[in-house]
Amino acid sequence: MSRITRHRGTTAVAGTCTASEPALIVAAHGRHYVVELQDEARSRLHAFPRGKKSDCAVGDHVMVERAAADQCVIVEVRPRRNLLHRSDQFKSKLLAANIDQVAIVLATEPGFSEDLLGRALVSAEALALRPLIVLNKIDLTERLDEARKRLALYRELGYAMVELSVHAAPDDALAQLKPRMAGAATILIGQSGMGKSSLLNLLIPGVDAQTREISAKLDSGKHTTTFTRLYHLPEDWGAGGCLIDSPGFQEFGLHHLSEGMLERAFPEFRPRLTQCRFYNCHHTNEPGCGVLAAIEAGEIAPRRHQLYAQLLHESRQQKPW
Repeated sequence: MSRITRHRGTTAVAGTCTASEPALIVAAHGRHYVVELQDEARSRLHAFPRGKKSDCAVGDHVMVERAAADQCVIVEVRPRRNLLHRSDQFKSKLLAANIDQVAIVLATEPGFSEDLLGRALVSAEALALRPLIVLNKIDLTERLDEARKRLALYRELGYAMVELSVHAAPDDALAQLKPRMAGAATILIGQSGMGKSSLLNLLIPGVDAQTREISAKLDSGKHTTTFTRLYHLPEDWGAGGCLIDSPGFQEFGLHHLSEGMLERAFPEFRPRLTQCRFYNCHHTNEPGCGVLAAIEAGEIAPRRHQLYAQLLHESRQQKPW
């Protein structure tokens, strides 16, 4: 059996030395990753984590060691600025690391889930990320007024919002999104059917070819056609910008957020938190609660408090890990 000696940046095996090199994770499905090296060609390799544990996310900066001509091993995850993930009582799903902005894609048709929108906003607030609400398909006018009415609350709360139609007015859509995304790392999230794929095709030239390349690296024919992936924004947008596309989903659990994180993730709650009679107020049924008083006065929407109460209930469920 070969003796393995670890040094910083190298692994020595039976007298040979394999240097580690920096890379960026640009796609992920389960324990299968694609990393992009920092060479001039931005070479991409199929990667897998060392050991059984897999805790990497798209957007992570890592150190890798070559294992074959087109494969490598992830030996280290560099410190993150942040990590966006969703979770329930039993499992956690890593979405993306080192991001600046969460773009929540909605549409007039089919109808969007306000619960998912609220949860995505709470998740962004908890990480101090910029949320951007994107209402797509505004050319389908039959339900446009209804969608705007449902979103009026979030405008009043100060959330950035754009209305567009990728299919009917792509130039206008691009003009609205470019200044909001240039130079930033943005993740697109949303339910299936909201038009994320069309939006991606608009923003990333040649996205189909890039997707096929990543699919081949992940060998998705044996696994799945849905995976999280990172695309660099066009160079003329400015340096450093990227777009992370995640598979559509119907649930957004925030089981990992503590009660303190939850109450501060509702911006309309924050000014009232110091108005509670009790320092450990849960803002559910306590007397002298500043949040409940604001609801009674019509200053906080009841449906926002209902979401808070549901998330608080979920966070209190026993965690098996």
